[in-house]
Amino acid sequence: MPESHLTSGAAVDDHTRGEPGAGSGPGASATVGAVPTGNGSVAAYRRQAAPGGGLSRVWRPAGEWVARRTPRITLHPLRELPFDYPPKVVLSADLALLVLGVVSCLQRHEYFPTVLPLLALVLLFVSVPSYILFGIVPKPLALSATTMAATALFLAQPVDADFAPFVLMVVTAEIAAIAPKRVSIPLALLAAAELVAFAVLLQVLWQNDVLRTGVPMYALGILLGWLVGVMLQYQRLFLYQERENQNARAAQAATTERNRIAREVHDVIAHSLTVTLLHVTAARHALTTDRDVDEAVDALADAERLGRQAMADIRRTVGLLDSGPAAAGPEPGADDIPTLIDDFVNAGLSVRRRVTGDPARVSAAVGLALYRICQESLANIAKHAPGAEVEFAMEVGARSVIVRVRNTLPAGAAPRAGHGTGVAGMRQRAEGLGGRIHVGPEAGGWIVRAEFPLHDRPADTNGPVARADSGLCPLSNLIADTHPRRPGPRYDAG
Repeated sequence: MPESHLTSGAAVDDHTRGEPGAGSGPGASATVGAVPTGNGSVAAYRRQAAPGGGLSRVWRPAGEWVARRTPRITLHPLRELPFDYPPKVVLSADLALLVLGVVSCLQRHEYFPTVLPLLALVLLFVSVPSYILFGIVPKPLALSATTMAATALFLAQPVDADFAPFVLMVVTAEIAAIAPKRVSIPLALLAAAELVAFAVLLQVLWQNDVLRTGVPMYALGILLGWLVGVMLQYQRLFLYQERENQNARAAQAATTERNRIAREVHDVIAHSLTVTLLHVTAARHALTTDRDVDEAVDALADAERLGRQAMADIRRTVGLLDSGPAAAGPEPGADDIPTLIDDFVNAGLSVRRRVTGDPARVSAAVGLALYRICQESLANIAKHAPGAEVEFAMEVGARSVIVRVRNTLPAGAAPRAGHGTGVAGMRQRAEGLGGRIHVGPEAGGWIVRAEFPLHDRPADTNGPVARADSGLCPLSNLIADTHPRRPGPRYDAG
């Protein structure tokens, strides 16, 4: 078998160098390419270069097993701990342990040069480098074992006013903050039992009662530490619950907003297409039947105007979905209902209207709801009951505003149940503003009746809107005064 060479990271046999007799045998191997790197790279290369594999079948799995079991030294930040606590909380607990450990070591300066205090200090912080360097997440049992061992090394050299038992208090709080109660309670009792055991041993063996007199205080400190950890854990659980509630509220708000935008788009499209088709139909009849070009042009002009208005309304409504600043425009209100009715009348719908009271007392929100309800009702009449007689009535009273839209049904047409998308939108508008709506057949016809309260804008005895006694703060009155309203024709009775 020819001898292989490694040059510049490539394996080249003698045959590639032009030497005679090289690479002529059946077992010759010419491997050209980069030498593999990483775990088990040498074994992988030998298996490629040597026939039969040799010992590579044994060494390669062993090398891979060792590589998998060897911890990789990488820095792991504290924010990646699975306990979901801020890094400042973890650093505060570690700093408290560091202060207590250093003070406990300094208290035992008389015992130097013994290394027990230093060994105890190392045991206290064995979990910190284990996680930061090797990613080993500290476990409650491991924390308790290392801390109790460190405390035992401290207590083996008793001193007056010892700070070492407070280490158990801090670690008990840490364990209670990351472990369930079935784990933290036994570990806390075990820590208290360690203090009692050392107090008894020091009293019996060395007649030293320094720790025995402080056991009640230290035990109370362990209890307080456990309570602090439990409160932190409850706070974390409440944080999780609040996050879930916020997500649910955000999803509900998004669904509500989508439904509102869907209602607006439906109302705009249904009204515009219905009236536009009526005008187009009138233009077709004028051209085919009466040969009246002027009437057809007027009908097409009205259809064009309504189409442009519908496009503007759709752009404004869809603009609510954009995250950027959209062009804000005034929404239609109660003052725009006469113009809406005029559009349908010009398209061929016969409407008798009657209005009582002052529509200016209707708030912007209620006015928009009334406008959309009238828009949907008239569009449904033009679509499902062409040629019907329509009666429109609006009564603005002292406490409420009532709108009625009633139409006759064509001969032979059976009343249909009002469960469509438009009717559902009208119901949602009424319920969202505390109003009531009735949609259904009545006395051989079809009626839509909506009632909304006007408690937010009561009328004065002199006629205009009374704002001084409205119960609103001056800022609310200022906002109501400056709210943009679209100018429109005033209602005329009859």
